[in-house]
Amino acid sequence: MKRSTPGFILTESSLKPVYANTEAIRILAYPQNPSQIGSIDNFLTEKMQSVLMAHLDPSGPAFVTEFSSGKRRYVCRAFALNSNGADVFPAAGIAILIERKGRGSFDGSEIAGRFQLTAREREVLEFLMQGLTNKEIGKRMNISPNTVKAFLRLIMVKMGASTRAGIIGKILDTQFRNTGDFFD
Repeated sequence: MKRSTPGFILTESSLKPVYANTEAIRILAYPQNPSQIGSIDNFLTEKMQSVLMAHLDPSGPAFVTEFSSGKRRYVCRAFALNSNGADVFPAAGIAILIERKGRGSFDGSEIAGRFQLTAREREVLEFLMQGLTNKEIGKRMNISPNTVKAFLRLIMVKMGASTRAGIIGKILDTQFRNTGDFFD
């Protein structure tokens, strides 16, 4: 199976688009043809507000983790950029990666609901299902590996598992019982 190219958007800290690759524009424009779009900046600003922004937290910008474009599902990841005094992208604030959610992707919402996991526990669980180590999970979540261990212990208690492999086994068992197939 051919892996699709991810969409990428770079914004200023004010969320004004600085750069977007053609795949990001294509994903957000669907079903419209991207060549029919007049002002790309205005289009991206409107689409970020209507599609990518979660309107749940009035205290600051938050991005959705998943959305649909046509019949396809996409995963949206936003990364705050810290220039550390570097002048590479002086006005850049956020990088947004949009990847197609494949057939083998893990959807943690059902598991999180069934086992009453918090949003952070669900996030740890999703990274665990990607095969990441505690250190890698910690880097992605901007927390220490020890905090990741604490989250994993909480998940284990809630799921009735005693190891990382036990967590994955519970997830696969739950998914298989509910759908008859391992992943949607």
